[in-house]
Amino acid sequence: MSSFFTVELSDPRFEYDNLRLITVKSPALKKRADISVFVPNVPLIELKGMVILLHGVYGSHWAWTLKGGVHKTAQRLIDEGTLPPMLLVMPSDGLFGDGSGYLPHLTEDYEKWIVDDVVNVVTEQIAGRQLPLFLTGLSMGGFGALRLGARYSDKFTAFSGHSSVTEFGRLSQFTEDFEGLRSAIQTQESVLESILKNKSSLPSFRFDCGIDDILIEPNRRLHQALLQHEIEHTYDEFSGGHEWPYWEAHVVESLLFFGGFCW
Repeated sequence: MSSFFTVELSDPRFEYDNLRLITVKSPALKKRADISVFVPNVPLIELKGMVILLHGVYGSHWAWTLKGGVHKTAQRLIDEGTLPPMLLVMPSDGLFGDGSGYLPHLTEDYEKWIVDDVVNVVTEQIAGRQLPLFLTGLSMGGFGALRLGARYSDKFTAFSGHSSVTEFGRLSQFTEDFEGLRSAIQTQESVLESILKNKSSLPSFRFDCGIDDILIEPNRRLHQALLQHEIEHTYDEFSGGHEWPYWEAHVVESLLFFGGFCW
């Protein structure tokens, strides 16, 4: 019996590219929300981990697959033997405005949706057992991944971010009604604040940004601040901007980083 009031899982007869779709009534959100899950072409018993990928503003659960092809990248790496078989779990952010920020709001908790409901429903409906958890994201999703990865060290083995928003206020660059978002949230905690608050128990983490990205300077400042606080991390810069070709190419770094914990 499911621990959720309602769960709809796609019928394997109609699925494609090893993608499964879940719609679940989320206790954290008090409404239904969607998740795409890539299940690699191996027996479930061979799965070594679960990677949650958070999308950016304007997007939803399908963005990482149908704009970034991450499922095809993962299957290729698995087939090559460079990545152990892992579930890729891609939830919507809850669909508040242009983006929820993956933050606790006054009436819905978009943070708990990710760290509790998404993990629990995928474990229950697909994985069948607890797997090592990893978290990554792009742009707003990078903000969510870096902040939540630091806050929930008891859940995540490692985390990463790509082209990450590093401070809540920078979401004003991307949202139509930033004041509406700001009035709805419970916290404006930055990535650095989250990391410093949890300095003693941080999992391994990495982040990267394109040298032509509009967020390159905030990412560089975060890197320098982490160095000053002597917090171990990996930071990389690559060519490219705030765009899907960059994320499609460089999600590989995160997948291989996570896979290193699962062999």
